[in-house]
Amino acid sequence: MRHLIADPVIHREHWRDADDDTLRLECGVCGVWGADEDAASAIVALGLHALQHRGQEACGIASVKDSRFHTERHMGLVGEAFGGADLATRMPGRAAVGHTRYSTAGGSFLRNIQPMFADLDSGGIAVAHNGNLTNFHYLRKQLVGEGSIFQSTSDSEVILHLIARSRKAKIVDRFIDAIGRIEGGYALVCQTRFKMIGARDPLGIRPLVLGKIGEAWVLASETCALDTIGATFVRVVEHGEVVIIDEKGLRSLKPFPSRAARPCLFEYVYFSRPDSVVNGRSVYGVRKRMGQGLAREHGVEADVVVPVPDSGVPAALGYAQESGIPYEMGIIRSHYLGRTFIQPSQATRQKGVRMKHSPNRSVLEGKRVVLIDDSIVRGTTSVKLVRAVRAAGATEVHLRSASPPILYPDFYGIDMPERDQLIAANMTLEEMRQHLEVDSLGFLSVDGLYAAMEAGPRDPKTPQFTDHYFTGEYPTRLLDREIEEGGREEPQRQLSLLVSA
Repeated sequence: MRHLIADPVIHREHWRDADDDTLRLECGVCGVWGADEDAASAIVALGLHALQHRGQEACGIASVKDSRFHTERHMGLVGEAFGGADLATRMPGRAAVGHTRYSTAGGSFLRNIQPMFADLDSGGIAVAHNGNLTNFHYLRKQLVGEGSIFQSTSDSEVILHLIARSRKAKIVDRFIDAIGRIEGGYALVCQTRFKMIGARDPLGIRPLVLGKIGEAWVLASETCALDTIGATFVRVVEHGEVVIIDEKGLRSLKPFPSRAARPCLFEYVYFSRPDSVVNGRSVYGVRKRMGQGLAREHGVEADVVVPVPDSGVPAALGYAQESGIPYEMGIIRSHYLGRTFIQPSQATRQKGVRMKHSPNRSVLEGKRVVLIDDSIVRGTTSVKLVRAVRAAGATEVHLRSASPPILYPDFYGIDMPERDQLIAANMTLEEMRQHLEVDSLGFLSVDGLYAAMEAGPRDPKTPQFTDHYFTGEYPTRLLDREIEEGGREEPQRQLSLLVSA
């Protein structure tokens, strides 16, 4: 069964399988400035390939040479779109930006693929955006009312229109003017004829790093992209920072009032690659500590610790080390289904979990199994995995989640279901245990997750991270949500607050 989700503000729609229990982040970004002649697009393509886990439905690159832009946007994986030897000929230049995408807002349409490009009075500009704007619908409605013509249903296009309509003289000032009106989580990499501009939201919800490859500068969502292209990590782009790269080098601006950083915890729980370092923390190290904390909080007598691959592997290793229970690969994941695999009937769709995750009977038969997953969303995949593990001969199944219960939806770039579809928000722990058909069930606590981050106990007055999916405490105003639910303020009042913020 597939759900059609319609948005009353901009009539957006997208499809999601009802039994799809996978969290998805909208995208990853990469940009290169000052590469060897015509090499920028190939470097960006390699960087996007390393970021493929952040978006697997579509990708795009925009390069610039002699003030002329060359853009390509494709459905599909990076290797399929930009793997040819002729890329430097198709997309020449020493500067390029790229984007890999999983569609949420707007659906899987070519017009929504990034980078978004526009010709302004000052020349062309390409924008690649990771994140989600929480006042997108409202800004879009205002811009349309003022005469703007949109070509997509992506929130990223709002940024282009705000830049185009700014009355500032210089492109950097116009860019800053534009992002001063947006709210939410974002990491931006933009390319003009003569500059590359990077920016991160004032709370640092979405990640962005700076590197160098030779004399060329690189901006990317994660350090794993720098590693893949052979770049050296320079530093993290700070929260609320705007970096400008041109022939004069790099300069940094902090155009907005200083605020405490609150990076997204799900970058560590699930989204970032284990070999990345996010905000100075090894993702692999954090996930292992999550597993160790889980073993201390929810130990159980068992014979084997089995991860749900691949994201559950580091936590399972940590659990096994802390508990002394042997670690085994009791579930084998297939990496060859591909994004275009079509399941022609309900019967074959129900067997999909066995195609992606196959139980290893030699490990599971006759064993008491601790099954470690990174998180539990709807619970649909968990039920199928538990049944498969039992069918392979496990005598007991004890399910453990390396993250706290997910209780609230996200609005900052994670495709997370509404609250009525989140299993932990609608059942008690015992009800979940029975529903998931396990002998015991345990979740890492919020304090346990903070300990894994080596951040100390969570302070409700000044939380160090974005953790609303566990706590309900959103780090920013959710203007679109307020309007959709019948906000308290009149629209004109909301606009005046937005412009003055």
